[in-house]
Amino acid sequence: MKNIVITGFMGTGKSTVGQLVAARLGREFVDMDSLIEQREGRPISRIFAESGEAYFRQLEADLCRELSARAGLVIATGGGALVNPANLRQMETGGLVVCLDCQPDELWRRIGHSEDRPMLAERDADRFARLAALLEQRAPAYARIPHHVDVTHLSPDEAAAQICRQL
Repeated sequence: MKNIVITGFMGTGKSTVGQLVAARLGREFVDMDSLIEQREGRPISRIFAESGEAYFRQLEADLCRELSARAGLVIATGGGALVNPANLRQMETGGLVVCLDCQPDELWRRIGHSEDRPMLAERDADRFARLAALLEQRAPAYARIPHHVDVTHLSPDEAAAQICRQL
């Protein structure tokens, strides 16, 4: 049984939707960011601040290899985990990868005031512009993913149902 890998930009609902998909299908759910935090004993924001983004990305790459060797999981990746083409290829070998898409204004509504987004750590007037620029920067990587669900106007339950139908 192949894994179902849910990815997309921060704020698209990967963890929430992933949990719902896992519950619908009776599968184990793995949240990569939560697992990294658990193993490191510190939140991702501290990993970024203390060890840097490169260190965090290596943790993600290692976890992609580990999880893709398993079967029957529903996996929620971090927003940048599959930007690396090698990580995407790794996850595709063991599963169906689905990217959640969302319009920038809706993402801002969902996460604009969040305190725990390392890629948006600075809380200043340029925060929305950084979010939009990062989304634009990652767009080509997300476009490489064959399956997409636009969650801009969907509830988490509706998004989970669409993913299950794609199976």
